[in-house]
Amino acid sequence: MKIVVLAGGISTEREVSIVSGTKVCEALRSKGHQAILVDVYCGDENTAVENAFADDYDLEAAVARIQSFNEKLDTMSGRREFFGPKVLELCRAADIVFLALHGENGENGKVQAAFDLLGIRYTGSGYLSSALAMDKELSKQMFREFHVPTPAGIVLRRDEERKPAANNGVGLPCVVKPSCGGSSVGVFIAHTEEEYQKALEDAFMYEDVLIIEQYIKGREFSIGVVDGVVYPVIEIAPIQGFYDYNNKYQAGSTIETCPAELSRELTEKMQACALQAYEALRLESYGRIDVMMDEENQMYCLEANTLPGMTPTSLLPQEAAAMGMDFPSLCEKLIQVSL
Repeated sequence: MKIVVLAGGISTEREVSIVSGTKVCEALRSKGHQAILVDVYCGDENTAVENAFADDYDLEAAVARIQSFNEKLDTMSGRREFFGPKVLELCRAADIVFLALHGENGENGKVQAAFDLLGIRYTGSGYLSSALAMDKELSKQMFREFHVPTPAGIVLRRDEERKPAANNGVGLPCVVKPSCGGSSVGVFIAHTEEEYQKALEDAFMYEDVLIIEQYIKGREFSIGVVDGVVYPVIEIAPIQGFYDYNNKYQAGSTIETCPAELSRELTEKMQACALQAYEALRLESYGRIDVMMDEENQMYCLEANTLPGMTPTSLLPQEAAAMGMDFPSLCEKLIQVSL
């Protein structure tokens, strides 16, 4: 198949997206597909579309070219059009686009909506479910509507009064996070009023809408759902702090156990919770659900990831590996279910 692996972009998760895209492209080419890596924002104006899917494609050179734009993004950000040179032409020429995008304008449904209008096939959920999952305010509303257990929380907008934590309806300790962020960028845990006010100030540097959420003390897990099938549970245990951006992507900072060491009863309960969240948000093809379990074994769904990280050591691939599915086969599987 001719496949465009779409990565990069201008979100705070650009670097992570490039890594995911590189690994996916490499895996698909190992399966005999004519896969190419394309930066959604920077594009590739020098590539002839009719020759783009060549067998002698140089992935290493493509990665180097995409990374060369990292220092130039600030000067390019004033451009009105999001899609870079020849991006749409390349995507139209492909049999499917594998979305390896992360963060804003990748997971929020805008790219998916554009592709729907243009008749371009892509992996993952459609525009509506992507938007619901990306916006944590809307996700919580859907979770409550469909009785998915989730931490108590409120929404705070930049222009609203910043009440003390004791009067905000959540109290301390609490979690402060951007409503539409990803990879735990801009997420803070506050135990004191001073930490709370500082967390608000810092989190508002990322977005104008924040979620103030009940802090759940306990164990953190993630569960993949592919085409309605729930994958093994993986436990995430940071050696220090919580599962923030650094602990997610710095090697050796987190202990990940798959399958998680849980009783059969708790495993099935957590998988059912993940499937319930997947269905509540109308997710399609695949996704990954993050769940906390407190010291009384009560479970709380935190959020859904519609385009989870895709390297061989990312969470969803680890879950697939526990089922006996290698990384290239998983990449093919996600394409098959999306088609």
